[in-house]
Amino acid sequence: MSRAPRHESRPATLGEVFASSEYRALYAASALSWVGDFMAKAAVTALVYRQSHSVTASAAAFAISFLPWVVGGPVLAALAERYPHRAVMISCDLVRAGLIALVAIPHMPIWAMLVVLFLAALFNPPFEASRSALLPRILDGDRYVVGLATQQSTGQAAQVVGYLSGAALAAIQPRLALLIDAGTFLFSACLVALWVRARPALLDQAQRTHLLKETAQGFRVVFGTPVLRAIAITVLVAHLFSAPPEGLAAAWATTRDPAHHGLAQGLIMMGVPFGYFIGGLLINRFVPPDTRRKLIRPFAVLIPVTLAPALLNPPTMVVATMAVLCGACVAGLVPASNGLFVQALPRQYRARAFGVMQSGLQITQAGAIMVTGLLANHHSLPRVIGWWSVAGIALVLVVSLRWPAPTEFATAIERTQRANAAAEAAERAVGLPPPATDAARPVNGRHRRTADTTRPRVPGTMEG
Repeated sequence: MSRAPRHESRPATLGEVFASSEYRALYAASALSWVGDFMAKAAVTALVYRQSHSVTASAAAFAISFLPWVVGGPVLAALAERYPHRAVMISCDLVRAGLIALVAIPHMPIWAMLVVLFLAALFNPPFEASRSALLPRILDGDRYVVGLATQQSTGQAAQVVGYLSGAALAAIQPRLALLIDAGTFLFSACLVALWVRARPALLDQAQRTHLLKETAQGFRVVFGTPVLRAIAITVLVAHLFSAPPEGLAAAWATTRDPAHHGLAQGLIMMGVPFGYFIGGLLINRFVPPDTRRKLIRPFAVLIPVTLAPALLNPPTMVVATMAVLCGACVAGLVPASNGLFVQALPRQYRARAFGVMQSGLQITQAGAIMVTGLLANHHSLPRVIGWWSVAGIALVLVVSLRWPAPTEFATAIERTQRANAAAEAAERAVGLPPPATDAARPVNGRHRRTADTTRPRVPGTMEG
């Protein structure tokens, strides 16, 4: 009989996570790039609107960065399996820096600006997939879960900071925000080049077939493996009900508080990211790993529960509080789901699984916003959100009933870990350099030096 894998009895600390110099480099590179990206989004939206006086063109400039994920994210992410992750990240950063700098050229036509922005966005999936697949090669066990949660919480904070600073710069000099964004890509490339060790590609030449076939294999692994499928569906379904407050904040604020709709919109839009930021730090720092895993399904159910009171048409501050609670529940769901998902994910599918999940999340959230927005054209928006959430409670409960038994998770994890360990041993046999030794874990109240290992107990990722 398969035994459940050993789990840490306490959460990893931030000190243990940041003890890795490679993680510090990835964290700093990601944080700076995120702030720059959100600054650029706010600034380019204003720049396009100023030149075109078209709301449609301005919206297209904002949304174009999501398009590659929707139309070809899994295929673009599959490229990251074929080449060393470090090399892919550096190359994508350098290309994006050059393209974003082009957008800052004065008097560039709107159509050309949109084309260049789209070309830059094409390099987001392979970069993000490579970073996602590299993280579990740097951090092991609960350090991976806490490190991932810290990055995701920082991403939410970067969204708030980037939007605010980008909007402020847009009123003065929007092209400066674009140049800052280009600079963050260059700085990110330098950090990765200097501090992240080179590792071989996970998919060697003998394993390569056709890019579309490799992409399809990623879908089959995610949705053809029972334990991965259960986690993926739970996460995707839960995000159907967390997206509408942020996406419909402008309309909700105008209908609920027309006199102060600007402030109301900002409060509602910031609610979910702020709740995720606070919840991610608290839950993943103070709640033990085993407890976090047990709370995956309860948090999934609580996401629509937090928004069901919209049926009562509450005031703006209550709506914002509901959004904060929703974000905190998402923070309780996603990192823990990642930690469980990655243990059963074969290492050669890391980037492809990320592409599948990221594209699914983009489509799921965009679809939820579109459907609720269309319904709100014919019914009261608070009632639409409220009934949408009530339906979500029922749907998530049904999905939760299909959750695999603990023995199924244990069997899948044990099988995957054996295969991953064999592949990593083969890697070392062909001369992969030994890992650095800059991570420290306490043992019996004292610290011992441990390798900044390339043999994680938690391979792969499903970030989103």
